[in-house]
Amino acid sequence: MQRLATTESGFEAEFTTMLGQARETTETVDRAVTAIIADIRARGDAALLDYTARFDRMELTADRLRITSAEIDAAVAQVSPELLAALDTAANRIEAFHRAQMPRDLDYTDEQGMRLGMRWRALDAVGLYVPGGKAAYPSSVLMNAMPARVAGVERIAMTVPTPGGVLNPLVLAAARRAGVSEIYRVGGAQAVAALAYGTASIAPVDRIVGPGNAYVAEAKRQVFGHVGIDSIAGPSEVVVMADASADPRHVAIDLLAQAEHDEAAQSILITDSQALADAVAAAVQDELATLPRAAIARASWDAHGAIILVQTWDEAVDLVNRLAPEHLQILLPDAHAIFARIRHAGAAFLGPWCPEAVGDYVAGPNHVLPTGRTARFASGLSVFDFLKRTTWIEADEAALRAVGPASVALAAAEGLDAHGRSIAVRLGQN
Repeated sequence: MQRLATTESGFEAEFTTMLGQARETTETVDRAVTAIIADIRARGDAALLDYTARFDRMELTADRLRITSAEIDAAVAQVSPELLAALDTAANRIEAFHRAQMPRDLDYTDEQGMRLGMRWRALDAVGLYVPGGKAAYPSSVLMNAMPARVAGVERIAMTVPTPGGVLNPLVLAAARRAGVSEIYRVGGAQAVAALAYGTASIAPVDRIVGPGNAYVAEAKRQVFGHVGIDSIAGPSEVVVMADASADPRHVAIDLLAQAEHDEAAQSILITDSQALADAVAAAVQDELATLPRAAIARASWDAHGAIILVQTWDEAVDLVNRLAPEHLQILLPDAHAIFARIRHAGAAFLGPWCPEAVGDYVAGPNHVLPTGRTARFASGLSVFDFLKRTTWIEADEAALRAVGPASVALAAAEGLDAHGRSIAVRLGQN
């Protein structure tokens, strides 16, 4: 774990190095993924079945690729009423927040009499990739599926690997709650390729969303352009801004809540209090002694964690904007005033009673967020990822006479005579 202070002469160099630190996987998988995608496109279901047998130890036939309604029923029956109620609470809140995002169509007539508009329509089909095994997160099913459902997407196809034939009951329960019934027991780059290009058993989709390993991320990168994708997600990250009024144990646990995701996650505390910095560093070690995922969290904290001591909150705001973190917690009495000055963050959590973890599950805003400083130009998943805009124009003769001559002049300046002529002929000028 790094300890930095803005008063140190080497701070800028150390901070710049931290910004440039690559935490993504160094595994080179592009050639392997290219081969898998080509094979799926060439052999379809046969290739999909071969890769499922090879990577997931599952011998399937094409008619067993799709998980049946009876299997989903059986999985849901294994989930306790308490967990089903928790899923329902989360789903209701996620749905409500995303429904509030839905945009309105635009339709107005300007001063020249030209009628202009923009309409929103949902995508036809979306593919949802859900990791299997230890990385199965039912909350991500809700976060990816509910916005698509709210946006009005008619078809949501979900793929989830089932290594050794093991189905995660809570993942299927989350899918059921989100209204997803088209679910296939396949994963990896081969699942992404099947969703993008289609096979005899899996119809192609228009956009693919959801997290995955290095092979899934690379496959999404390679199919982008043929289909849309949400993002290429990197390791999770959090920045916590806290002063001497913060509880050191709360801060330590909030940092470790990100560190336990994986060894490449990053947790950073920015504070103006040396006493808090020291207390949090000690509290992290105390919590690691009892944390079930301590090995992962410790590796993350040791390799990528940082505590940065600042002199003023002006300095802190500047550092946060340069970090552009996925998650930002502001544990300060004037959290709203500080947040007003933050330009770049995937999601912000304001005040001591709002830990980032509540946003992972039940707050309502989406937890699929930009990582690796991409919050400088990207946003979290929303209904807008499942909608597209179409603009439209309607003009009568008077409107065309009002604006047409300017178009004719611009077309001539660009050397596009047919463009100008298509307007001029209607105005009796050609």
